[in-house]
Amino acid sequence: MTTELTTGVLTLKPGREKPVLNRHPWVFSGAVHHSDGRYQPGDLVTIVSKDGRFLATAYVNPHSQIRARILSWDANEAINDDFWQRRLHRAHRMRQELDLDQTTAYRLVNAEADGLPGLIVDRYNDYLVMQCLTQGIDRRKKRLAELLAAEWQPAGILERSDASVRAKEGLPEENGLLWGTPPPDPLLIQENGHTFAVDLSGGHKTGFYLDQRVNRAIVCAPRHVAGKEILNVFAYTGGFAVYAAAHGAGPITNIDSSLDVLELAEQNVLRAAAERPSDEYLLGDAFMILRDFRDNGRQFDVVILDPPKFAHSQRDLERAARGYKDLNWLALRLLRPGGLLATFSCSGLVSADLFQKIVFSAAVDAGRDVQILQPLAQAPDHPVLLSFPESAYLKGLLCRVGE
Repeated sequence: MTTELTTGVLTLKPGREKPVLNRHPWVFSGAVHHSDGRYQPGDLVTIVSKDGRFLATAYVNPHSQIRARILSWDANEAINDDFWQRRLHRAHRMRQELDLDQTTAYRLVNAEADGLPGLIVDRYNDYLVMQCLTQGIDRRKKRLAELLAAEWQPAGILERSDASVRAKEGLPEENGLLWGTPPPDPLLIQENGHTFAVDLSGGHKTGFYLDQRVNRAIVCAPRHVAGKEILNVFAYTGGFAVYAAAHGAGPITNIDSSLDVLELAEQNVLRAAAERPSDEYLLGDAFMILRDFRDNGRQFDVVILDPPKFAHSQRDLERAARGYKDLNWLALRLLRPGGLLATFSCSGLVSADLFQKIVFSAAVDAGRDVQILQPLAQAPDHPVLLSFPESAYLKGLLCRVGE
């Protein structure tokens, strides 16, 4: 068992060691006083305080704003196959403790929150999909795929390293088969007993929005949707619509900017409830369609807003806040009295507190009284590490709208 050796030392500026001592897994470039060693992107380095005290072992990328990502705070812990296997096994054991009855697709490894910064692994039936988001993980991905195969015995492991964050690491997008046999296209999965066709090779993220599993069941419970007219905005492949149709919803209007995903959404909905003559699948810009609905007096009993990430960096935050406010303001104008609004943000830079303030501002401008029935968050297979608040990226509100 070969132990990886550190090739350099990062010395932090005085007073900048506190986040590391608090077990935050990122070291930003601005916290580094100086560095010693001839390391390459992805190499292991030792993090020390200004007085030379050991703080952590991390992998490094001198070209990234996040200079190092911490793997261990234990000076005696070796980084080798046994280390990686222990972390993978720990993640596996945690998922075995979750309620995943009638569910064959969920997250197995949630990057920093599972002690494996830069690595995401999702399960889809007998297949695993890896996202390698950093130089450190990308360099080790073939060996990690072998270790994943030993832990889970999948039929195949697919790489979907096409997230925009890779560009910040100096990495190109890469997709392809890493191990085993390729999955069928499409692949049928089960989520809480509902069947979905997913595209593992070309779909968003790793093929499906697994983080919304619990929220789909909450929002689309029979008491909320049975017989109700529903507007499903940013519908993707029909996650919320399938639950709603299966639970007796009235007409469902689905909006997305991709024809391919709308076609897959319709197939998924018809698989859940064969007769849906009143459903609509509208292709286009969500903001423009909602404004057209407002101008034409369209009204709904339930509106679901599940937009893509609006804020990719700090400089996007103000623009993203305006986008979320406009979207929620339009939705509130379209809801009948007593209607339900399920609204989400997956922008990690938008905190739950800020998101609630944005929805509050939209409600004021729309002249509607809004009650929060339940805050919503990512499913428990996407755990949040307490020392890493950035891992709490998905936030939502289930609201009741008054007069």
